[in-house]
Amino acid sequence: MSESSAVARHPVQLQPMQVPKASDVLANDLRERILRGEFPAGTALPPERELVTQTRMSRTTVREALRILEVQGLVVIKTGRSGGAFVQQPGGDSVATSVNLLIRGQQLRLTDLLETREAIEPACAGLAAKYRNDDDIAALEAANSTIGDLQAPLEGFLRANVEWHIGVAVASHNELLTGFMTALSNAIYSSTENKAFVDDDVRKTTFKAHKTITDAIRSGDSAAATRRMTKHVHGYAEAVVQVEQRTEIELRDA
Repeated sequence: MSESSAVARHPVQLQPMQVPKASDVLANDLRERILRGEFPAGTALPPERELVTQTRMSRTTVREALRILEVQGLVVIKTGRSGGAFVQQPGGDSVATSVNLLIRGQQLRLTDLLETREAIEPACAGLAAKYRNDDDIAALEAANSTIGDLQAPLEGFLRANVEWHIGVAVASHNELLTGFMTALSNAIYSSTENKAFVDDDVRKTTFKAHKTITDAIRSGDSAAATRRMTKHVHGYAEAVVQVEQRTEIELRDA
């Protein structure tokens, strides 16, 4: 064979390929269908056995895919004779769960959380002044009433404080902000040395600040609500940093 008729060969180099898991592929397909509205909230997905038949995937793969969607808040799985996987639209709870996982997974510092809240919560207060309703105001006042009770135990004060801050976000009627504030508020108060920080003066100051912000929200004064919340959360952040010696945070499961 002559050199001209010889097949030219060149070295071929291929990169390693990552093939997605079958459960991820199925979960991605179902997720897109849910988010596009093909499966409205409340829709029952086909039973597990039928999904296996339709997709030609194993029962283990189908179960893993449904579990992924459950963790992402896109389906709720009910057991029993009338059980199954039911579609639900993601809301503030899904956002809160994702943010909480990010905080814990990245081991964010307490100062990171405080800075984030300073950036977000004044906007929540301003929107709350625009969109609040009577139920929102009642919730804020109920929480602040407990905060102002100096005889209430520390745990009661802390829980009411979290409820008030989340209540401001709820009053904004913005699911994304509500989710962020739910995760942030719980994380901040779970990671602060409250016994060393909270005394009667702190309770009185907190009650007064919350009252002035609630008044601005009730009256629909967005500028005042934003300004007062900015002052409140900034003052809290400065006070906490002065007494908080550690920079890492430890969170309980939400």
